[in-house]
Amino acid sequence: MAFIGTPKVELHLHLEGAAPPGFIRGLAKEKKMDLSGIFDTEGHYAYDDFVHFLRVYEAACTTLKSPEDFYCLTLAVLEQSAANGVIYSETFLSPDFCGKGDVSAWKEYLHAIREAADLAEKRDGIVLRGVITAVRHFGRDQARKTARCAAETAGDWIVGFGVAGDESAGRLSDFAYAFDMAREAGLRLTAHAGEWGGPQSVRDALTHLKVERIGHGVRAIEDPRLVDELGEQNIVLEVCPGSNVALGVYSDWASHPIEKLRKAGLKVTVSTDDPPFFHTTMDHEFDMLHRTFGWDADVVREINITAARAAFCDDVTRDKILKKLETA
Repeated sequence: MAFIGTPKVELHLHLEGAAPPGFIRGLAKEKKMDLSGIFDTEGHYAYDDFVHFLRVYEAACTTLKSPEDFYCLTLAVLEQSAANGVIYSETFLSPDFCGKGDVSAWKEYLHAIREAADLAEKRDGIVLRGVITAVRHFGRDQARKTARCAAETAGDWIVGFGVAGDESAGRLSDFAYAFDMAREAGLRLTAHAGEWGGPQSVRDALTHLKVERIGHGVRAIEDPRLVDELGEQNIVLEVCPGSNVALGVYSDWASHPIEKLRKAGLKVTVSTDDPPFFHTTMDHEFDMLHRTFGWDADVVREINITAARAAFCDDVTRDKILKKLETA
């Protein structure tokens, strides 16, 4: 691969979605749970389409029942990320899977996740920060509970708030109150849009949620005026090409619009989303972008510097990450 060892910044990673399938199978065996239906004959996650992917994802999450499970999960995920050159990562965390939205329970899970992150930073040099994420198809009321968890734990480690899940469920305007709660707590904002919902979902995220980053956002390319507006507003796109191809948003890498978006002047970053589900890694993403669009070391450095500058962390942390990228 062209960029093994190159330092990278990842902004769009779901912690539970990054769980290696072997890790989940091990938890299921330990807890005597039958999850054989979510794996193929080779032991990989198996799904038919995006909605089925969400069901498999949530089934895998049923094995994660305690703070200790999330401690082990965090270590496993960060080990994989660090092995692919990631020096800073932001991960989406859903209190829905960590205490079912109860603030007290959520704090216990968060403590365990942070302990694991601290150990991984000392061991592998990778820095992790958390972005609390409401699950869209769980509804508006649950999102408000999630926002309360976010507000109660906002600070130097929980740095952002977002929404993910089925883009066909409800309207983004339904989540405006939850986003207002997060904003008032000092959290910075992102939202999944423009993956399945088309350009209008991106507009809705900007209008109703007032975000500064968009998760995916790739279908903005279908609306040239929207592309211009994204550029004018300095909106950053958290692009996950391998995810988009694996789920069928685009038929192949050559059809993916990331290079068109970049050449249009938009701030694009690269992430893996849910890497074991899509058989990808950060090394693989950049290798495929090199093979498909001719991205060289200068472009890769530019993309990762863009990601570092768009990160929700504090300025001291950002400066440390930028120095590593600029001297690489």
